[in-house]
Amino acid sequence: QVQLVESGGGLVQPGGSLRLSCAASGIPFRLHRMGWYRQAPGNQRELVADITSGGSTNYGDFVKGRFTISRDDAKNTVYLQMNSLKPEDTAVYFCNALGIISGRQNWGQGTQVTVSS
Repeated sequence: QVQLVESGGGLVQPGGSLRLSCAASGIPFRLHRMGWYRQAPGNQRELVADITSGGSTNYGDFVKGRFTISRDDAKNTVYLQMNSLKPEDTAVYFCNALGIISGRQNWGQGTQVTVSS
């Protein structure tokens, strides 16, 4: 059974930082492109960042150098370090796993990030 379990969300003041983690099980982690997406109320889900099994990264335009995605294949975990957070970063953040051979996608349950003073 595939499980993607996110953690690390919460309430943070503008300008603050959070580190999200997503622990994967039930999948061959090294054969998956891992990503973070977010969805704010009334908005479509959008890509925040993703990372290939080789470590190549891709970011949404709004990130502008504030976030860093990384992965630890030994721990089957992907991380999202978020700095200089803004109120508009408030959203539910979802972990995504895309099989590079199977093409199957799996999603985590999401973790809420709220940026507010």
